[in-house]
Amino acid sequence: MKKYKITQTRSRIGRPAVQKRTLDALGVRRMNRPVIVNGTPQVEGMINKVKHLLSIEEVTE
Repeated sequence: MKKYKITQTRSRIGRPAVQKRTLDALGVRRMNRPVIVNGTPQVEGMINKVKHLLSIEEVTE
């Protein structure tokens, strides 16, 4: 299964509530703190919705 390392690079201030809830669901709590998530179709869809706020790297283990 793919894993992604996602880091919030842009602020959530002034964003719609839907985008804030999506960041919370991904586990992103603070700027510049990476989070590793599994690459399920649901997670990939959430990443796609807020990709303008994130930097995404695929992790190989």
